Amino acid sequence: MPSNYRTIIIAEAGVNHNGSLELARRMVREAARAGADYVKFQTAVPELVISSIAPKAKYQEETTGNEESQLEMCKAIHLPLSDYAGLAELCRSEGIGFMSTPFDLVSIDTLIPLEMDYWKIPSGEITNLPYLRKIGSLGGKVIMSTGMSTLSEVAKAVDILEAAGTSRRNISLLHCTTQYPTPYCDVNLRAMNALRSLGCGRIGYSDHTTGITIPIAATAMGATIIEKHFTLDKNMAGPDHRASLDPEELREMVKAIRQTEEAMGSPIKKVAASEADNIEIARKSIVASRNIRKGELLTEENMTVKRPGGGISPMRWDEIEGTRAVADFAYDSLIYTD
Repeated sequence: MPSNYRTIIIAEAGVNHNGSLELARRMVREAARAGADYVKFQTAVPELVISSIAPKAKYQEETTGNEESQLEMCKAIHLPLSDYAGLAELCRSEGIGFMSTPFDLVSIDTLIPLEMDYWKIPSGEITNLPYLRKIGSLGGKVIMSTGMSTLSEVAKAVDILEAAGTSRRNISLLHCTTQYPTPYCDVNLRAMNALRSLGCGRIGYSDHTTGITIPIAATAMGATIIEKHFTLDKNMAGPDHRASLDPEELREMVKAIRQTEEAMGSPIKKVAASEADNIEIARKSIVASRNIRKGELLTEENMTVKRPGGGISPMRWDEIEGTRAVADFAYDSLIYTD
C-alpha cells in the first residue's frame, strides 16, 4: 500500500453520547467541524453481546463504579437500532462519512442498508468466527482493530474474512492497545510493521492514549488510518470519556495530522522549491583573500572560501589550486577560470 495515501481520520463517537440521540447528533456536527473524514458509532443489541455474568473491565469500574453489571451499563448507553439510519442521513447532510461498529449479527443486518464505505471490526471480535464470516461474506471494505491479539490471531482473522469473500487488499488493519487510557509504554507503534507483513490494505492505528501526540507519531510512521475517541465533555458519566478528546482537541489532532502527512513527502532527497533561492546565499565560493594579479599562482595564501555561492565551488579547491589567475582579482572577489 503506497505510503503517500491521504490519512483517513475517524472520529470515534462510540457510546460517548450516553444513549442520547441528541448528543449523538451534536457529535456528528462536531466531528464534521473538526475536519474528520468519518464519525463512527457503536451499534449493538447489548443482550446479544454481553451475558448477565460478564464483569466490567477495571477501567469501566473506575469510571462508572461497580454497582451495575457490564450488561446494565451498556444497555443504558446504547442507542436503539432505529436511530442509526437518521444518523447516517445527518452525516450525509453535514459532509462527513458515517460509520458504526456492529457488535452482533443483528446489528450487522441493521447497518447493511446504510451502505457504509467500511465495515469496522472491533478488537474484541477478532476471535468471533461466525461474526467474521458474516462480515467477510458482504465483500465490502473492512477496517479491523487488532487490540489484545497476537500476529497469528490477526492473520487467522484475515484468512477467515478472505475465505468468506472479502479481498485481502480490502482489509485494513489498525494496531491498537485495548486499555482506556493506554499507558505510553504499552503503545508499541512499531507493531504496525508486523501488520504490514500480512499483505493487507492500509495499515493504521486506533488510539486510546490521552492527548494527540501518539496519533501524530503514528502518522509520521506511515499510518494511513487514524481512529480516536472524542467526547463533548470529558467530565460526563460513562466508560470512555476519560480517554477521549474534547472537540477542540479533535480539531487540533486533525490539523496536526494533516500537517504531518504533508511533511512526509517522498523518499527522494532533493532541493525543495522553498529553499532553492537560498543556495547562493548559504553556500560558499572560492574568493580572493587578498588582491591577486593576473598570472599569479593561486594558492592557499591568496585564496579562501566565503559566501555567497554562485562562483567556483570549494569542492573544486584541489582543481583550482596551483593554476594561474586568468585576470586581476580584488580582495573578496569571486575567482573564476575563464
